[in-house]
Amino acid sequence: MFRNTSLALILAVILTSGPATAEELQPETATAFDHYVALSEQRMAQELKSGQFLRIDGLPHPQRDTEYKKLNGGEVITDRLQTLDHDAPIPVPHGLIHHWIGTVFIPSATLGQTLVFLQDYDKQYKFYSPEVQRSKLVQRDGDDFKVFLRLQKKKIITVILNTDYDVKYTVLGPDRATSDSRSARIAEVENPGQANESEKPVGHDSGFLWRLNSYWRFLQRDGGVYVQLEAISLTRDIPTGLNWLVSPFVTTIPQESLVFTLTRTRDALEGN
Repeated sequence: MFRNTSLALILAVILTSGPATAEELQPETATAFDHYVALSEQRMAQELKSGQFLRIDGLPHPQRDTEYKKLNGGEVITDRLQTLDHDAPIPVPHGLIHHWIGTVFIPSATLGQTLVFLQDYDKQYKFYSPEVQRSKLVQRDGDDFKVFLRLQKKKIITVILNTDYDVKYTVLGPDRATSDSRSARIAEVENPGQANESEKPVGHDSGFLWRLNSYWRFLQRDGGVYVQLEAISLTRDIPTGLNWLVSPFVTTIPQESLVFTLTRTRDALEGN
């Protein structure tokens, strides 16, 4: 009990103690993230080119069967990923990259239903609350979307973020499609819901979330739709001396958000 309380206090001080702990997104941090994303997207493109649409299809036969049984039994399966550059980790000065992948099976759903649901951005807040507090379609041009989401991230403390995304859907056949979402702007909100509500300068805040890219794959098969979501996000790093204690706790948030999103997507489509 004492250890958990101490951890909560340390995390709260680091992320919310005000200007003294404000962190600025450095150019080299953003460059490292862009490099990481570029290599990750190269791997994704190669997977599609080779015919490996879902990650679990590339697993050894016994493990693949086990994972499919879990999915068809209602589980959400997740895994932490790390993109390497020539077999070496990619250094990210002053930042942390969080890279997760998850998959869920939605029985009785169709590819068309799934895409229509996800593209109805004006209503997403109804299904993804409390993580999504507001949602709005800003612009649509065919399969290209500009979207606004107000996000709530809560782990001991609560952080509100105004976020904009560029999203592109690609239908690859009658049974499969992809969607790539890249954050265009993320601003931390001060005093949300109050008369003096304002945004902190972009890239000069607590560093709770600086970038968020999401890569979806949809496959209609086995009487439903498999939905795979790969998320790559960027946050500030942890101050020297506290990494061993705080980092494992902080990095649970991306995985929890991934599971939440996939679970709510399945629940919403099963309820249709």
